Amino acid sequence: MSLLRVLVDGEPLPSEEAIAFWKRFSAWMDEHEGDLAGFAASEGLKSVHPEMRSGAPVLIASRDAPQRPYTTAPKKKR
Repeated sequence: MSLLRVLVDGEPLPSEEAIAFWKRFSAWMDEHEGDLAGFAASEGLKSVHPEMRSGAPVLIASRDAPQRPYTTAPKKKR
């Protein structure tokens, strides 16, 4: 199983918090398909964006960066 990572304003969440964040994200997206902004707001954030980094999924969250439309997760090397 790949490591589930979450970065909030560039800072990684501890592993247990990241797993819990991913579980909430998955449940939200099951109920509200494509509603990244709604999930972000429910977490007290301004935006959440999925990305692929080094072949693993990462949620990029921010208290300040604007929400982008839902699209296929971009792939990054890091």
